[in-house]
Order: sequence, then structure tokens, then C-alpha cells
Amino acid sequence: MTPDAADAPTAWTHWHERRVEAVSAPYGPLALTGTHWLADAPEGRIPDVPGQWRESAGAVQLTAAPADALTLDGEPFAGEAVLGPDDGPASRSRVAAGDVRLVLIRREGAWAVRSYDPRSPARAAFGTIEATPYDPAYALPGRFRAYAEDRTVQVENADGRARGLGLGGELSFDFQGAPHTLQVAVDEDDGSLWAVFGDATGGRSSYRFRFLRPGVPAGDGSVTVDFNRALLPPCAFADHFICPFPPPGNTLPFEIAAGERRLKPALATGI
Repeated sequence: MTPDAADAPTAWTHWHERRVEAVSAPYGPLALTGTHWLADAPEGRIPDVPGQWRESAGAVQLTAAPADALTLDGEPFAGEAVLGPDDGPASRSRVAAGDVRLVLIRREGAWAVRSYDPRSPARAAFGTIEATPYDPAYALPGRFRAYAEDRTVQVENADGRARGLGLGGELSFDFQGAPHTLQVAVDEDDGSLWAVFGDATGGRSSYRFRFLRPGVPAGDGSVTVDFNRALLPPCAFADHFICPFPPPGNTLPFEIAAGERRLKPALATGI
């Protein structure tokens, strides 16, 4: 066993611990209590969200009165402000209502306000992420092949709407002697890969689909396809996320009995 292989189980354990800590943080995915599309609020009034939120010239205009008790960039806010999307974590959103962070997002030109509440029922009920201990049989050598030009496919999202999913190439690997491929997206900033995939455990011993982030391929396209680090999608933690389902061809015909599998509530942990 190589030194890297010997260290892999320990590295996986640290990765898993960091994941549990991140998702259970005060403004992690468990804290999401609503995604409010401005198109569904033509008057700019969102139930249980203070202020008036209206799309204006490719941005969002927020109008607030002192009674709304909003803060903007950490300071009490009343009046009008023009806002863009919040690109950082929810904990650093520009607008807040007390402990609730109000996060602006934009998807395919549509704007929404997300509410993150550290007192959410999902966060209170969370125990841990059920995950399978590291298994070297699921760390596979793979190769990335970029498409000649990026493609966009329409896939259903967790909220029931179809949206475009950008794909930059294919990730090939062998499992138990048979070749397989996944269509993957490529991050524009760092070149890392991202896949939405299903497998034969989906909806049974694992969540119905999962994410995989293999990292940045080497110059020759080689990259490790490590299903030990398969991730639950955000919509496994809160119903208000709009995760894309796997694109055509990304449901594998075998079991990926590895990585994150599903949520375990606090009562099931003995807490």
C-alpha cells in the first residue's frame, strides 16, 4: 500500500467531519427556510420577509421602512437600495432581519430571496450525515475529455421546474471491469469538475441522487473518480433548494455503496 493510500481513510474521516460541521453551521443548508421567486410576488411583498423587493434594470431594488427592522451591510437600513446577487456564503449576505439572513440569488435571469434561519426545524432535528466508511474499491482512475464546445441540457430540478444544466465534457472510468461515463460540468474559475449522478442505491439506501466533485484533471485528463466523497445535494438538507436531477446517461446501473448516503435525525444518534 502506498503512503497516499494508507492516509486515504484518515483524510476521508477528516473530510466527513468537516462536512457535518459545515452543513450544521448556523447558516448552512439546514438553515434554509424559503426560496421566494420575485416573479411570484409582483407587488414585491414576500410572505414573512420584511421590505419590498422588486426587479429593476437587471438588479433588485429593496425598499424598507424603519419598522421592517432590516440591516444592510451590518447597519440599520431604511430607504431604497439597489442590490445584486449574494455570491458568498449565506452568513455574509448583505441583508438581514435579526438572525435571519436574506440572500439574493439569480438563476437563468430570475431573481429570488432566500431565507436562512439558524432556528430552522431541519437544523434542530439534524443528527449527522450517514456515510459509508472509506473503501478503496470506490477510488477509481478516470479520464476527462472536454467537449469541443460546452453543451446545455434541460433537466428537471427538485422544485419541479426544468432548467438548463451546462456540461463541459465526459468523465470515463472502469468499475468491476466495465467502462462507464458521466457527463460533467467544468467550473469556469478553477477548471474543477462536477457531476450530478444517480445509481442503484438511489431512493433505497441512499438519497435519490448525489453530487461528485473530482477536482481538477491533470494535463493529460487523468483524475481520480473517488465515490467515497460522493455528496448529498443541498436539497437533501432543505426542500427549498433547486438542485438539478442527473442529466441523461448519468444514472449508473450499479450500486455506489460509498460516500454520503442520507441524513440521520438527532434521535437516531442517541443524542
